[in-house]
Amino acid sequence: MTKLTCFKAYDIRGQLGTELDEDIAYRIGRAYGEFLQPKNVVLGGDIRLSSEALKMALSKGIRDAGANVIDIGMVGTEEVYFATSHLNADGGIEVTASHNPIDYNGMKPIREGSRPISSDTGLLDIQKLAEANNFAAVDQQNRGGYAKQSILDDYLDHLFGYVDLANISPIKLVMNAGNGAAGHVVDALVERFQHLNVPIEIVAINNEPDGTFPNGIPNPILHENRAPTIEAVLEHGADMGIAWDGDFDRCFLVDELGNFIEGYYIVGLLAEAFLLKNPGAKIVHDPRLTWNTVDVVEQGGGEAILSKTGHAFIKERMRLEDAVYGGEMSAHHYFRDFFYCDSGMIPWLLVMELVSSSGKPLSQLVEAMVEAYPSPGEINRKIADPGAAIERVRQHYESESILIDTTDGISMEFADWRFNLRMSNTEPVVRLNLETRGDKKLLAERQSELLSLMESV
Repeated sequence: MTKLTCFKAYDIRGQLGTELDEDIAYRIGRAYGEFLQPKNVVLGGDIRLSSEALKMALSKGIRDAGANVIDIGMVGTEEVYFATSHLNADGGIEVTASHNPIDYNGMKPIREGSRPISSDTGLLDIQKLAEANNFAAVDQQNRGGYAKQSILDDYLDHLFGYVDLANISPIKLVMNAGNGAAGHVVDALVERFQHLNVPIEIVAINNEPDGTFPNGIPNPILHENRAPTIEAVLEHGADMGIAWDGDFDRCFLVDELGNFIEGYYIVGLLAEAFLLKNPGAKIVHDPRLTWNTVDVVEQGGGEAILSKTGHAFIKERMRLEDAVYGGEMSAHHYFRDFFYCDSGMIPWLLVMELVSSSGKPLSQLVEAMVEAYPSPGEINRKIADPGAAIERVRQHYESESILIDTTDGISMEFADWRFNLRMSNTEPVVRLNLETRGDKKLLAERQSELLSLMESV
């Protein structure tokens, strides 16, 4: 039995040729069909050059297991989430490697109701079946069918349900699809806005989907990938810039001054917006940066709920709490009305409406939050022994900390500052996040101190 190393905690990802190919994709399709016993499965794929072939091999496996396939074409992950629930399908899979290197691909599987399938909820079972590769002969009489279907118009209708387009004053937006899957949605939005006479001007850059990624893998969380969006905002005098990763389940915002807005402050902004429309609602957030979110939620009369980082954990907690919104500082934003799933399109629509209805530019909407709780954003360091580094930091600060939380890695709080330190699940990397109560000098001092402790041998 061959061990399949492409199976990860929350999804499937691997290097093409060595960890993932069409034969393995077929076996995953058969295993998915045997495990879930679905009648209808939605399939989509991103723009990577290998995605279509992997999707068709996956489709063959699912059909050989007896399920019908609904192929919605080249789409982002959230379109598979949408289609699975909208079409009342029994499951769905997006073929994507998101922001992984160009020689990688992967899959994000879900079940009915767009619920995630992770290692805790069936992914290990699918892995075992795919590794055993001991499938019954195909029953040709009961083999599943195959149909192509576009859900784009219905998906746009759903997106527009989050905002009142009558509230939108004239606004100019830069949209950077990064040559990924978002381009076709941007084109459809331009057409829809024009048809509805909504005063939105869109400047689209890197909009042509291109699996060779001529401008690099779209991953705006990396500092070096932010410049095109920032430069376009300044050149065109835009009110806001929006950039997506490859499968556009994350979106990143740039204000009218060309400042990249950390995802942490967008969580606060969206929490505020949802509490205005849903008084007393619950908001789920991750443990990496928390003070601003908790402050905003409590001031808005809501309840802030802490969850472990990761989409499977956030979605599960939101369902449990019936939370209206969940946000991670990594720019994943989750919505109760979007089947508790993450979307890269809903956040900028909501922020655009906030800019219009408030009469304030984006920089002013987040200014008070950035000043009150400054943070440098996530800092990653490759360290030979991550566990030892985290323990070293813990011992150094333990006696003076007010609160220690181990929901995800270790969080330590003090009177005027706090930090979270956690290991990557996939590489020898330690991820550091810290914030202060309005003290940028203290922030710089503690950042230097923490990095020195982490990297000392």
